[in-house]
Amino acid sequence: MKTYIVGGAVRDNLLGLPVQDRDHVVIGATPEQMLKLGFRPVGKDFPVFLHPHSHEEYALARTERKTEKGYKGFVFHTDPSVSLEEDLVRRDLTINAMALADDGTVIDPFGGQEDLRRGIFRHVSTAFAEDPVRILRLARFAARFSGTPHAFTVADETMDLMKQMVDAGEVDALVPERVWQEIARGLMETKPSRMFEVLRECGALKRLLPELDCLWGVPQPEKYHPEIDTGVHVMLVVDYAAVQQFSLEVRFAALMHDLGKGTTDPAIWPRHHGHEQRGVELVKQVCERLRVPTDCRDLAVMTAREHGNVGRSQQMRPASLQDLLDRCDAIRKPQRFLALLEAARSDSFGRSGLENIAFPQQEFLANVLQASLSVNAGLIAQQHLGQPQKIGEAVRIARIDAIRAYCKTLGATDLD
Repeated sequence: MKTYIVGGAVRDNLLGLPVQDRDHVVIGATPEQMLKLGFRPVGKDFPVFLHPHSHEEYALARTERKTEKGYKGFVFHTDPSVSLEEDLVRRDLTINAMALADDGTVIDPFGGQEDLRRGIFRHVSTAFAEDPVRILRLARFAARFSGTPHAFTVADETMDLMKQMVDAGEVDALVPERVWQEIARGLMETKPSRMFEVLRECGALKRLLPELDCLWGVPQPEKYHPEIDTGVHVMLVVDYAAVQQFSLEVRFAALMHDLGKGTTDPAIWPRHHGHEQRGVELVKQVCERLRVPTDCRDLAVMTAREHGNVGRSQQMRPASLQDLLDRCDAIRKPQRFLALLEAARSDSFGRSGLENIAFPQQEFLANVLQASLSVNAGLIAQQHLGQPQKIGEAVRIARIDAIRAYCKTLGATDLD
């Protein structure tokens, strides 16, 4: 019986990156032997065990056979006779198909070290085509390894294989939860745009997120968007949100904020009147299809609807500013409103040549929120005991007055 460290831990160690988790493969052992050694079984589809002391995962070497479409359609076979190379050949990419022996020797039967050096994602074998999740994983790796030490590219033969998989309908068999899981993880990587570029190039984006895919080629006014192309703009927005290390909710909102522009009548391009409201319905559509978590969905819907209003906020009167807060339920959920401002800031900075302009709307609206929150609604309620129908309007008037007072400190006039 021999054990090897395999997969991402070997890859990241060779890249000089921190190793988060270590997976092990066990050659020449049976489940019974593992149990006698104190390992605890956790695998459902095939034998995986937790080490009795380190609690790291140890999987018995295995082979697999495709039985139906999708990523669940596999039959796994484990046996003491399965070799290390037979186990590694079933893995997705050469850079993930290396093993590390106890003495520090790297076992690399498929050229993973060379592909690491050259920055290439290359499939190990045609077995790659049997699991559509591998398309999403490769795209996510592209987002992660965007500068370690250089941006990775996809080997031509691997891109061709992924296109064939898309054409064969393999991507259509993915369950929504897994698609969302991989997209969410990709959004949290260093350069999320690379994920969507890879998915778009192989055709998977059109099948998984057609609402996003159709934004490429849609023009915007050059005065406000020197990058012109809406798809390019959205990628700049998402990457800015990543650079700022914003939350998943903000990054997803950044990805979804301009979907409405994909439904604008080409006759009025590059203008996109009403795209915010059209975008709301498209965001809801995406979130329902992919079963996106509520927090991500709600912020994305709000951002699609309000990002234009955030941009115009300094021209709004106090009553309109309070209306904006009310639509966003900002009094009850102030942190979510502040997240909206982060998404809107990303929208503003995600423009070629305009990345360093000021975005005073963020601080302005944060202060507007604080002014509105400063109103003591409980005290006002006490002043209207026995008149419950008047409390809501009285609180609203007080909040508008507080916002007006703040705006006057900025030198604003004509606030009625």
